[in-house]
Amino acid sequence: MKDVCVAAVQMVSGDSVSENLARAHTLLEQAADGGAQIALLPEYFAHISDRGSFSVAEPFPLHEDVNSGLHPIQSALQSWATELGLWIIAGAAPLLQRPDGTTTADKRSRSACLVYDDKGALRARYDKMHLFDVEVEDAAGSYRESSTIEPGDQTQVATTPWAKIGLSICFDLRFPELFRQLALSGAEVLVVPAAFTYTTGRAHWETLLRARAIENGCYVIAAAQGGQHTPKRRTWGHSMIVDPWGEILAEAGEGEAVITATLSADKLEKIRKSMPLLSMRRLR
Repeated sequence: MKDVCVAAVQMVSGDSVSENLARAHTLLEQAADGGAQIALLPEYFAHISDRGSFSVAEPFPLHEDVNSGLHPIQSALQSWATELGLWIIAGAAPLLQRPDGTTTADKRSRSACLVYDDKGALRARYDKMHLFDVEVEDAAGSYRESSTIEPGDQTQVATTPWAKIGLSICFDLRFPELFRQLALSGAEVLVVPAAFTYTTGRAHWETLLRARAIENGCYVIAAAQGGQHTPKRRTWGHSMIVDPWGEILAEAGEGEAVITATLSADKLEKIRKSMPLLSMRRLR
């Protein structure tokens, strides 16, 4: 690993893709101006709705004709990465095709975390595995992501010039075996683009993020949605950057925000050397 300045972008997205993309661009500009080399966008950064995102899902991969109008989200990400000289980890775009090119069924899309390098090239894709089908004591009451999203089935570690980055999305955070597999696959940084509800976020968000960092000896970058999206949907926010010791390096509140921190390679090495948890495991 090498030292790297990272940013977590917090948004309050709505159901207008064009408006959300405009806000994301502005916030990414702030991240780049602040010295970030890698920026993470939250889950549902381009579209959030009580009805799901199938209506705005895009074909994959991005065709050569980027001006066709079929890929506004992917085209924007590619363009911004080049314009800003920034690695962008887009924390979930709705896509109509699986990674192997086959098309999703039953009017469900894939929720994909996309990694673009500073030249606009797509470097990695991870499809959300664990879908948010739960009962929550809030205005919505019940969430059924599986009605509009098809789950993925493959883990993904992206290689950057600074670090290997393990990809996840939101509800994945509650499944430590995924993060352990990412760490065993070489991840030094774990990213968690999310849209935790206000209720679940207030109770568990910080605890889960710090636990994933500590138990795997990894940095964690978590970019959240944070505010009121619809009359029934409110998210917790509190985007965070956490070091491998579990210390919070940067944290947002609610509302739009950009937080940054420099991830130290020396700190990672020191913590892993003094407490080599991955090599000390008894259960394999």
